[in-house]
This record gives sequence, structure tokens and C-alpha cells, in this order.
Amino acid sequence: MLNAFLLSLAQLGDRKIVGVFLKSFALTVALIALFGAGLWYVAERWVAALGWNADVGILAGTVALLITFGLGWLLFRAVAVAVMGVFADDVVIAVERKHYPAALAKARDVSIARGIGLGLRSAGRAILINLALAPVYIMLLVTGVGTALLFFLVNGWLLGNDFGQMVAARHMDDAMMRDWRKTGAVDRFALGVAGTALFMVPILNLFAPVIGAAMATHLFHKGRNA
Repeated sequence: MLNAFLLSLAQLGDRKIVGVFLKSFALTVALIALFGAGLWYVAERWVAALGWNADVGILAGTVALLITFGLGWLLFRAVAVAVMGVFADDVVIAVERKHYPAALAKARDVSIARGIGLGLRSAGRAILINLALAPVYIMLLVTGVGTALLFFLVNGWLLGNDFGQMVAARHMDDAMMRDWRKTGAVDRFALGVAGTALFMVPILNLFAPVIGAAMATHLFHKGRNA
């Protein structure tokens, strides 16, 4: 795992990977900003419909922006990984070209439709499962560490599978991927926990999707060659 992390860090300057980072980061920010603009508009329309004055409208808009910042922080992981699903192929190709050329020669490109599908399913799972567990997270706050521990375990499991599928999709069809999911669960979980930790670190969290995809590529091929 450490070797995969170090190899991934060393390749962050790769032109293709830099391009993916810029595209995915810009799209992630744009989606969150679009959500904020929509929330602001709804708040202002709601205030106008109730006949309240302009000052209340400004206050409602400000609250809407604060909600956007809060949800943006909470949902950044889900949105970023969903977006990465669209561009992950470029990261995987860059890693395979440098470290696994034989595998690259036999790989197949992931279509935009399949990439979007993987990304949307990833985001949906992350949001729904974490929302379902929200009451448990709240109850565990009294333990001091229970909420953080459960969050890491759940999101480590989700994120490891998400990153793993981004790579496996280039080398397996859907039937093969179903069998693949039954193996290597420990490595994918470790990858997911590492990725979740990266998402919790300011600044580094911006690079977490790219680093995670690169690490997943190393782990996938080392697992197949083991």
C-alpha cells in the first residue's frame, strides 16, 4: 500500500494526470457552485412568494450559501469521485503506460457512458448509505471516537470498491467484475481507508481522487500478478 502511494505521488506531475486533476476539480467546483446558485434562487423565490421584504431575502440567500458550503464539504468526496469516474481512464492509462505496458496493450477504453454510470452509482451509494447511517453517527458522538471510526470503516469500504472498479472496468466485462468483487476485499478496503484519510486532509483532499485512482491501478495489477 505504501509503495502504491509513493509511486502515485511520484507521478502527480505527469501531464495527463495534471490534466485530469484540473478537469475533475473544475467540474466538481462547478457542480457544487451550480447547486449553491440553485439554492439561492429557490430561497429568494420562496421569500418573494411569502411577501417578505428584501432584507429577509438577502438573509435567506446568505443562509442558502452557508448551507451550500456545509453540504459542499460533506458531499465533496461523493461528487469528486463521481466526476473522477468520467476521467479515471486517463489516470489509469498514464499509470499503466509507465508501469504496466503489457496490461495497457490488452486493455480497452471505458466509454463515457460507462464511466458516467460508474461515477453516478458511486455517488449514489456514498450519499444514500451515509444518510442512512446519519442517526448512528449522531448517537456515536457521545463515545468521542465512534462516529469517526464508523465513518472511516463505511467510507473506506465504499471508496475502495469505487476506485477498484475504475481500473477493473478497463480489463473486465460486467460478469468478470462480479467475480472480481469476491476477491481482494482486504486490499480494496485498505485502499479505501487511505483514500478516505486523504479526503480529510485540507489541500491534499483536492488530489485524493487522482491519487486514489493511481493507487488502485497499482494494487489491481500487483494483485493480478501475485
